[in-house]
Amino acid sequence: MASQAQGSSASAGQVVPRGLGRQALYVLLGFSAGLPFYMFSTVLSLRLQAHEVGLVVIGFFAWVQLLPTFKFLWAPLLDRYEIPGFGRFWGKRRGWIMLAQLGIFVSMAVMGLTSSDANLGITALFAVLLAFWTTTLEIAADAWRIELAPTQEEQGPLAAANLWGYRTAMVAAGSGALLVADQPGWGWTGAYLAIAAVAFLPFPLLAAMRPDPDHGGSRSGALLTGLGASGLILGVLIAVVAAVGWLLLGAASGIGISGQTNVTPYVLVICMLPFLAMAAALPKIRTLPPTAPARRSVALGPYVDFFWRYGFMALALMAFVSIYRMGDVLALNLSKPMIRGLGYSLTEIGLADSYVALVSSIVGVGLGGWMAARWRQGWTLAIGAGFAALGNFGFVWLAHQPVDGMALYIATAADQFGNGMAGAVFVVYLSLLVNPRYPGAQYAFLSGFAFLLPRLLSGAGGSIVEAFDRAGYRGFDLFFLLSGLLSLAALLFLPLITRARARPADDPA
Repeated sequence: MASQAQGSSASAGQVVPRGLGRQALYVLLGFSAGLPFYMFSTVLSLRLQAHEVGLVVIGFFAWVQLLPTFKFLWAPLLDRYEIPGFGRFWGKRRGWIMLAQLGIFVSMAVMGLTSSDANLGITALFAVLLAFWTTTLEIAADAWRIELAPTQEEQGPLAAANLWGYRTAMVAAGSGALLVADQPGWGWTGAYLAIAAVAFLPFPLLAAMRPDPDHGGSRSGALLTGLGASGLILGVLIAVVAAVGWLLLGAASGIGISGQTNVTPYVLVICMLPFLAMAAALPKIRTLPPTAPARRSVALGPYVDFFWRYGFMALALMAFVSIYRMGDVLALNLSKPMIRGLGYSLTEIGLADSYVALVSSIVGVGLGGWMAARWRQGWTLAIGAGFAALGNFGFVWLAHQPVDGMALYIATAADQFGNGMAGAVFVVYLSLLVNPRYPGAQYAFLSGFAFLLPRLLSGAGGSIVEAFDRAGYRGFDLFFLLSGLLSLAALLFLPLITRARARPADDPA
């Protein structure tokens, strides 16, 4: 595996020029991944609200965002296998990216054509598929980034470029979709189809790139074979996800779980099982020799390696990453319904999410990437957490202001600046925890776990707000206040996790 990783890194370096060329590539890849994200999160929540879907059910839809938490289940496949056709000509990383973009286009187009939400099961199915392919794109792009930039100094600019593209696309999708949806004759169908078309634009650009140095052959033949294989993969996955969803809903109904049931404890237990199992096995993992099957396994080896390298410190690292991005994840799903409830129109929200959000996010990401490349990790993580929390507190402030565009712009700017800064710092931090021998799998494991608890709480966000309201409090106020305080709780871990050092490798290969 080590030799494979080194070879892949060398090839990647030949394909992609250094400096601005790499940064331009990662602006493009970040843009590709960021466009669909709002379409199965914030925009979808507003669409469901417009169709008079209850706040509790809207909260349940936020659990679609839990899917990236489990990307470690299929991330090893991206490190090991190539996509037929695409991989033969463009290489492993670009082949997976091209497949993922096709999946994103198909899923978003179907969501557009079924935008009446008359059948919430269909909406949920393709929202899950959209989240899956968006996550797959991120896995492939992150693995390639870690191979291209293995040091802290190199990671800062590349992570910033990736987040610039990602957050620019999120703003374009969020504001653009709302502005289109608010136009007569377009509606939600036009919004989803328009974003699907834009999301597909990078595909022909990637297809036009030169082949991977270790691959070759006919470009047109590779493209046709890749499209055929992709169609088969997409069809099979639709059938599998539909069948699994049908079985899960049937099982839930059979044991008495309904739309009014508080399923958060059940979901939490299920989501935590793989991580708890790995933590329980930690004492045994620490004693495993390099020849042990668990360390050499394609499926388990990358994750066993993380616990083997960091030992019991791995538990502190996982606790820290699980709450660091708490504030902005919790705000993502409910901030727009709250703002809409204050009396702002879709057009006003869309305008705030365009220029104001874009400029604020770019500045935050750029400053965060600059700090991450030059300052000590403890300081940069602390500053990022502080500004992320301020973004949540800004929503509490907004709720007590008259409906006014300037107040909305200030709250949006604070939220996007803090999220951008914290995101850039956090990406660099996680990337440096990863063993370069397993870039895709280990980054997927850490970044997935980082959003498990926040997304679980986000899914229960509607229920939490309603519970606060019934208790006589202003539900949204208390929700955003607590979410900001949870982000600040990450500071308590900094004295411990900044001392974490990976165990030296005992396998010279």
